[in-house]
Amino acid sequence: MGKLNVVVLRYLSREDFRVLTAVEMGMKNHEIVPVSLISSIASLRHGGCNKVLRELVKHKLTAYERTKTVQGYRLNYGGYDYLALKTLSSRDVVASVGNQMGVGKESDIYIVANNEGEQFALKLHRLGRTSFRNLKNKRDYHKHRHRMSWLYLSRLSAMKEYAYMKALYDRGFPVPKPVDYNRHAVVMELLAGYPLCQIRDVKDPSGLYSEAMDLIVKLANHGLIHGDFNEFNLMLDDSDHLTMIDFPQMVSTSHPNAEWYFDRDVKCIRDFFIKRFSYESELYPTFKDIRRACSLDIEIAASGYTKDMQKDDQLLHPEGPEARGNSETVLLNKFIPLLMPAVRHAFHFIFFSFS
Repeated sequence: MGKLNVVVLRYLSREDFRVLTAVEMGMKNHEIVPVSLISSIASLRHGGCNKVLRELVKHKLTAYERTKTVQGYRLNYGGYDYLALKTLSSRDVVASVGNQMGVGKESDIYIVANNEGEQFALKLHRLGRTSFRNLKNKRDYHKHRHRMSWLYLSRLSAMKEYAYMKALYDRGFPVPKPVDYNRHAVVMELLAGYPLCQIRDVKDPSGLYSEAMDLIVKLANHGLIHGDFNEFNLMLDDSDHLTMIDFPQMVSTSHPNAEWYFDRDVKCIRDFFIKRFSYESELYPTFKDIRRACSLDIEIAASGYTKDMQKDDQLLHPEGPEARGNSETVLLNKFIPLLMPAVRHAFHFIFFSFS
């Protein structure tokens, strides 16, 4: 799960990508994919496939594993990154990759640009770092498997984030404009501002507090609860207005533990304003204050995201009060980008092309 290195990307051949895709397809039913299956899917001779695989292992795009019963290869995050970037490049969404501007326990954030030089933020979901280490003990995931597919969970997380971001943006919520996604990668608008966690002083803390609480209520009135509404997932622009980010943990107000999630979001904001700005208000929303105006959660559930994956949605967030002991991890969240416009132009981009 190291940093994204796109230098090798320009040198990969079509056969390299055929083999990477073959390994990805084989991992749908195998933890370790045999060479015979890879060569069959990639339509390459056994010897030629072995040669390509050795090169991919050298560049840390695949990994070789051997057990008592089977030997073969598996795709790692490096190879998954390249497959996603190739697809986004073929769609003319991403033509260059710049500096890493944020890193968190569940994702890496990079600046990217298209052929016209327009810059975006690329978020690569990387579940399995810290926050989901004990997931196998809490969930009956993939039942017969000994190892969870973090690539699948990361893909699920990216699909969910893009679906919710698009639905919220189309309805006028203050979220980044979604551009595209593929596998575990989401391309979105590059925001100008800072995470609220980096802000030490604001002109009007009461107004900002009200804006944050209004967003929580507005979401709930649309049938949604952010689930991780805190200072790490709120961006503050030069006009002291908030933008919400990071939605993989979003839940419906009809969720069995919806009230617990709602109260936790409210408490995170109240605690932060008390600690950071010494501002405390006796006014704060409760779950009973929700006046449901529409069912955005149902609309999103009817989209392509959850038709096939709704059964695994619970894997992306804790079940509820049982995770109360993990409240400290909420404060270690996500990414801390520096996005001032003047800094953007100082980044040096690495351009790549495909054979």
